[in-house]
Amino acid sequence: MHIIIEGWRFLPHSYAIVNQFQLLEMLKRPQLKIYHQDMPYISKSWQPVTGLFPQNSETALRNIPNRSPQQAADATLRMYAPFNLNSSTSNRTAIFGCTEWGIVTKSIIKGMGVNSFAEAHAQSDTIIITPSHWSKEGFIRSGAEESRVAVVPLGVNPNIYHPLPIDERNTLRQKLGIDNCFVFLNVGVMCNSSQGVGRLLKAFATIVEHYPDTKLILKGRDAIFPSKDSIAKAGKVALTDAEMERIQPKIIYVGKTLSFLELAQLYQVADAYVSPYLAEGFNLPVLEAAGCGLPVICTRGGPTDDFTNPNFALAIDSQLQTSHTKDGEILRFVLPEQDHLVELMQTIIENTLFREQARKAGPLWIVQNFTWKQVVDRLLDLLIPSLKLSRPTFDPIIL
Repeated sequence: MHIIIEGWRFLPHSYAIVNQFQLLEMLKRPQLKIYHQDMPYISKSWQPVTGLFPQNSETALRNIPNRSPQQAADATLRMYAPFNLNSSTSNRTAIFGCTEWGIVTKSIIKGMGVNSFAEAHAQSDTIIITPSHWSKEGFIRSGAEESRVAVVPLGVNPNIYHPLPIDERNTLRQKLGIDNCFVFLNVGVMCNSSQGVGRLLKAFATIVEHYPDTKLILKGRDAIFPSKDSIAKAGKVALTDAEMERIQPKIIYVGKTLSFLELAQLYQVADAYVSPYLAEGFNLPVLEAAGCGLPVICTRGGPTDDFTNPNFALAIDSQLQTSHTKDGEILRFVLPEQDHLVELMQTIIENTLFREQARKAGPLWIVQNFTWKQVVDRLLDLLIPSLKLSRPTFDPIIL
């Protein structure tokens, strides 16, 4: 069986991250022959990054052969943006995509070079694979044919994202100088409009007033987005001067690109993960945090409803809202309730039993439902159904 992947690699962008973890999982299937075609990054400022994976995994990714022109295969999967709905030379064609704002935006449609997303999908036989029902509804709202929009969630590698033994965790926290603090964590590009950074800073300012021994680690992605500037702008809008002065010594910002093992350490040393997002296609850091045993606070009503569990996650009350852009688009988002966010952050600090429960429940939930093996099994069932008959019965460990 042959599959062609057209996509991004060696980049800390969510599409590239998903692509690479899926590729590593596909490589475990000896009956599957994989070809890869690297697609241009959408920004000239983006540069390939090495060291995201251990050397053996990075070598395995680099050794995937390129596709030859006009090569046929059982399936072609496109893991990049803007979306390309054109049919391929393969028996089945699929794209991976997300609709964070509840629609395929006009900027994406323009990048696709089409007049209408609905028309482009109707004129092709391409399947849309998206990681959440929130995102699926956005594609359908934009005119995609529902029968060709499938939800396949994202996953976690438990060999990377798992709780540390208590003694190792304590040693690492001491090394980082956070051993006597309660540490909240948020990971992402730090886009305020979609990820709610300003709302998080505002809530943290209240928390620090009552719990002075708290810290907030913000992990941005400066390689692909001005994360640090975005945080500063959000703070100026959301905070008073007094609040800004109060939280500045309590914030640890990490903007550089980390390997996935280094990123996992941030989850492993934190006490809770908090994500008061407004618009996400999936929100993979929430899943990674759960895999590392962190209790999670995230917005109710969005894509995280698909994969969070009350045994480890607390949902922020929210309201479904819309906004109109200058060119007439209607964007949909979930607006988290600020007072409830603060209340849940206080609850996480005070409720030791819930944190201990989450440390066990989150990783178990991931292993049972959201490993990359399980994700790729579902993905291949869609792309090459006949492969289901010859799956490996074991899951060799490859980071």
